[in-house]
Amino acid sequence: MTSKQRAYLKGLAMNLDPVFQIGKSSVTPENIVAISEVFHTHELIKIAVLKNCIDDPKEIANTVAERTHSQVVQVIGKKFVLYKPFKENPKIVLPK
Repeated sequence: MTSKQRAYLKGLAMNLDPVFQIGKSSVTPENIVAISEVFHTHELIKIAVLKNCIDDPKEIANTVAERTHSQVVQVIGKKFVLYKPFKENPKIVLPK
């Protein structure tokens, strides 16, 4: 992903609300399944890491992205944005 594409996705994610929260148990298989299901209806999602989670949000973002086959767009504080385009008819068209 180029910096131009990442900047475009950051702009789209600015108005998104977190659709999922990671709690004190950190990343669990149930979390991964739930996040994977969200990617069936959304290409771009924001996830919040709660204050009681002691793990680093960047590490959590990378782990979730790896397990859901998505890409980390950005990590800001305790929130991160993931992108996974639809295989057929993607809604978000990235600039080249």
